Amino acid sequence: QVQLVESGGGVVQPGGSLRLSCAASGRIFSINGMGWYRQAPGNLRELVATIISDGTIRYTDSVKGRFTISRDNAKRTVDLQMNSLKPEDTAVYYCNARLRTTNSGPLYIYWGQGTQVTVSS
Repeated sequence: QVQLVESGGGVVQPGGSLRLSCAASGRIFSINGMGWYRQAPGNLRELVATIISDGTIRYTDSVKGRFTISRDNAKRTVDLQMNSLKPEDTAVYYCNARLRTTNSGPLYIYWGQGTQVTVSS
């Protein structure tokens, strides 16, 4: 089995910072990409940032210049540094990984359990 365990959510005032971390463990042969998504109440889950194995990074427009995604391939972790947080960043943040469990197997998508980020004064 594969597990994604997130940490680092919480409550912060507007303009503050938080750092989210996610660690993948279990039967993993290789990880193609990791990233972060978020879902606010009443909204669909949306991409925040992703990073794939060749280092290509993608951010949603609303977080560009404020959020930074980083990945440690050896540790199988992905972090999201969130600065200049705004109330509209409030959501449950989910870690995501696209990986293979065997050498020639298909890519599977796994999700973490989610961590709440609340930006409020």
